[in-house]
Amino acid sequence: MLDISKMFGEKRQVAMYAPNEPVVDYNMVLIFLMAVGTVAVGGYWAGSRDIKKRYMKHKRDDGAEKQDEETVDVTPIMICVFVVMCCSMLVLLYFFYDQLVYMTIATFCLASAVGLYSCLWPFVRRIPFGKCRIPENNLPYCHKRPQVRMLILSAFCIGVSVTWGVFRNEDQWAWILQDALGIAFCLYMLKTIRLPTFKACTLMLVVLFVYDVFFVFITPLLTESGESIMVEVAAGPSDSSTHEKLPMVLKVPRLNSSPLVLCDRPFSLLGFGDILVPGLLVAYCHRFDILMQTSRIYFLACTIGYGIGLLITFVALALMQMGQPALLYLVPCTLLTSLAVALWRKELPLFWTGSGFVPPPIVMEQINCTQTPGPSTDEPQSNPEPADSETTNQCEDPPPPAQEEVPHLTDASTT
Repeated sequence: MLDISKMFGEKRQVAMYAPNEPVVDYNMVLIFLMAVGTVAVGGYWAGSRDIKKRYMKHKRDDGAEKQDEETVDVTPIMICVFVVMCCSMLVLLYFFYDQLVYMTIATFCLASAVGLYSCLWPFVRRIPFGKCRIPENNLPYCHKRPQVRMLILSAFCIGVSVTWGVFRNEDQWAWILQDALGIAFCLYMLKTIRLPTFKACTLMLVVLFVYDVFFVFITPLLTESGESIMVEVAAGPSDSSTHEKLPMVLKVPRLNSSPLVLCDRPFSLLGFGDILVPGLLVAYCHRFDILMQTSRIYFLACTIGYGIGLLITFVALALMQMGQPALLYLVPCTLLTSLAVALWRKELPLFWTGSGFVPPPIVMEQINCTQTPGPSTDEPQSNPEPADSETTNQCEDPPPPAQEEVPHLTDASTT
């Protein structure tokens, strides 16, 4: 512009040309498939795995104890603490982004490596090689003598995570590793965290719904720059000296052929929370389906509701041309769909309280042990007397069964 002004004078009019950007990009299709696929696979896996505990919880073996340790039941207090921590961390990232972004990156590397190991181990354990154990030693992790294939898988997962950490700013291909690690992390969380009732699902989704709407639509009224705290943190502040981005999102670059891609490679983002929060409800629906033998109608309906909510999010994003709180559309679609199915099947009380996860008590009827004693205990009685004779002995009423899930029959004493 300065050279043009010197050559042609200040009266010369100059206009800058900017090519028109398409409203909807093809990368939305990839994000949709990854998000819906993760929710469906994670909900199906978590529900199928968790339901096995119902048949094993009375067995006092090591396998059941290990399963109990791997699953965390979410309580209302834990939900409140989690939301407070999310709010605090988001505000701290907004004010101290350059100091905390590296801690977030390191946390993601560690958590994603664990998640990748958890997702790959069911496949690796089917391989018949590497079952031998390492020799006895005093190392912190290896003193339990893990199998060789477990160590190889651990090294592979750590290597993938470290590779992403080193080359995370390579926009050409690093986003593929980030999405793969992010999907593995989401699957691991869906398998580990369990919401025991639909009441807990509703509480968590509604509270995080308010949290998401507040930090996207309300915080621009409170900040000096007029920017949303959620959008600023997710995309990275423009005044950041590190130019680092938070990795807790699925990201796909724009796939159009616009000339602007040569100058910058913009990405479309979807936060992990927009996958995990509805995914926990999908997992609950699948467990309820298995227990009630409903041909997975709750699971399919909730998954379809999630897909519809995500499509509505994309439409709102295209129309408003600004960052959208995805939970604003995902929460109503998933909650109302699940609630409608429960009302239609007249199973709302069981679905709301999770009563279907408790085996029904076994009712014992009164034992009729009418018998006629023989002439002696040594001689068999060939012609027993009728049951209504005076010599017939009646059993006492059996005592009420103890409040146990598997009552034990006791011998009735004769009068």
